[in-house]
Amino acid sequence: MSKFKKIDTIGIIRSTGIVPVFYNKDVELTKKVVKACYDGGIRAFEFTNRGDGAADVFKELIAFVRAECPEMALGAGTMLDAPTAAQYIQMGADFLVSPCLVEEIAPLANKRGVPYSPGCGSVSEMVRGMELGCDLVKVFPAGNVGGPSFVKNVLGPLPWAMVMATGAVEPTEENLKAWAASGVTAVGMGSKLFPKEVIAAGNWEGISELCRKSIAWFGK
Repeated sequence: MSKFKKIDTIGIIRSTGIVPVFYNKDVELTKKVVKACYDGGIRAFEFTNRGDGAADVFKELIAFVRAECPEMALGAGTMLDAPTAAQYIQMGADFLVSPCLVEEIAPLANKRGVPYSPGCGSVSEMVRGMELGCDLVKVFPAGNVGGPSFVKNVLGPLPWAMVMATGAVEPTEENLKAWAASGVTAVGMGSKLFPKEVIAAGNWEGISELCRKSIAWFGK
């Protein structure tokens, strides 16, 4: 089961506003990436279910996080069906994320007190997600559906909505300040937070420092 209550997990995500999104089949490398992010101030991390054996990596990763990163909420991404979501909930996922709105996942997550953030590309999908009990909806792909201006305009008639933008988010001052100004609750950030050359060099402090800067630029 998840370590945190639903309301607490959402609070953790809101606390820094930066949610790294990452997958690698190498569990030891993944542990180092997660710890580097944690050392850089990150408190919510999304491990994506994208490759063969991803669940096996997650099982080892969550044990590591519980022991070495006690304040971190570890979520599972790329949830596309309820059985897979149930598997990750059983392993202890603190939150679930999808690239699209998968309605069958929402009641399952609600029953277990686990936040579910569905990917939404329109106002209708966002509202439907909230109707299903998704407190934090994900705008995806955020850059393609309109960027920060889209979120800002949506929050006009829906000021109560909590939005996580993923896609076209970059670890730069200009980009993160633009997203923060739009009113998003959080942003999800993938490969740009983990440059290949930095990982290849094992420069974990480099990732930690980029996380610190990103949190400061986002201004949570």
